[in-house]
Amino acid sequence: MALGSTLRQTETTVVDRIGQINWPVVALITTIAGFGVAMLYSAANGSFDLWASRQAIRFGVGLVVMLVVAVIGLHFWMRWAYAIYGVALALLIAVEVMGTIGMGAQRWINLGFFQLQPSEVMKIALVLSLARYFHTKPLEDIGRITVLLPPLLMVALPTALVLKQPDLGTAVMLVLGSGAIFFAAGVRWWKFALVAAAGVAMVPIAWQFMHDYQRQRVFTFLNPENDPLGTGYHILQSKIALGSGGITGKGFLEGTQSHLSFLPERHTDFIFTMLAEELGLIGCAAVLVLYLLVFAYGFAIALRARSHFGRLAALGMTTTFFLYVFINVAMVTGLIPVVGVPLPLVSYGGTAMMTVMVATGLLLAVYIDRDLLINRHLDALPD
Repeated sequence: MALGSTLRQTETTVVDRIGQINWPVVALITTIAGFGVAMLYSAANGSFDLWASRQAIRFGVGLVVMLVVAVIGLHFWMRWAYAIYGVALALLIAVEVMGTIGMGAQRWINLGFFQLQPSEVMKIALVLSLARYFHTKPLEDIGRITVLLPPLLMVALPTALVLKQPDLGTAVMLVLGSGAIFFAAGVRWWKFALVAAAGVAMVPIAWQFMHDYQRQRVFTFLNPENDPLGTGYHILQSKIALGSGGITGKGFLEGTQSHLSFLPERHTDFIFTMLAEELGLIGCAAVLVLYLLVFAYGFAIALRARSHFGRLAALGMTTTFFLYVFINVAMVTGLIPVVGVPLPLVSYGGTAMMTVMVATGLLLAVYIDRDLLINRHLDALPD
């Protein structure tokens, strides 16, 4: 099938497709990004120059990318899913050869004008490739081990490369996000129970291969007060800032823990803590409600899609978004160990921002093509 025909998802024009975009979703993520710019302005002590202006520009570029991804259409992304996965895997391998080291990890490729984090690209690529794979398989074949081995390998390869960087947080997101797609594709629950049991049995072995700092994070999670000025400093200061905000917060630009530099990484991993200190429980609840509305729209779009690929892709993108939020909030509140996952659209960062915008674009593409039927040979069926 020629490339031109892959782009003809429906008989609508580009203008028509833009008109069909779910604009409430766009409004929600723009509002969340607005909170992010405001908090980055505060994190820089009332300055746009350090982080807020760059974040606003990145969001503007990401908004254009999101609309382009949505307008291109679902059939195109399904046809090129494996190629995108191959590029993402090649980039992960390239990190091992020419990656930039930062904060003790080798996760980035320096493109001169941009620091690319290939593991973020893989989050999108893995969802697309798994959705395409399961789309082409009959439901009655999903339980066969020969059918499950290829997608398991598709998950294992990037996960192993990400763990080697090391980046435990992203590895966990890849595994959990993929698990959601496996479940939605029809894999029985008892198979997940077997995998979980095997994972528990592997914990003693995995412990031997963990880096010293990763083991220390586990000890710190269990008892942060054991080293309050060392490994427990981050999470203890985070809890102090969270509690000091109270119901209404200390006021915008008035956070003492953050502005007196007690709170580390206040513009990236711990920005939710700064938000809690300055805007209080009310501010935190407002942001979390916005996220919940995005999740609700995402899952509703997945349920509404008529194509199996569309359902799985929308579910995967929404689950990825959810994992960002859940892991970051749980991390800064001390519910899980600190693993370095940003708060989407709020934390400062380019690649993570673009990942969320592309994921949202794909979600919107599913919404636009929600009535599109596609057979297992990737051909669009007439209504």
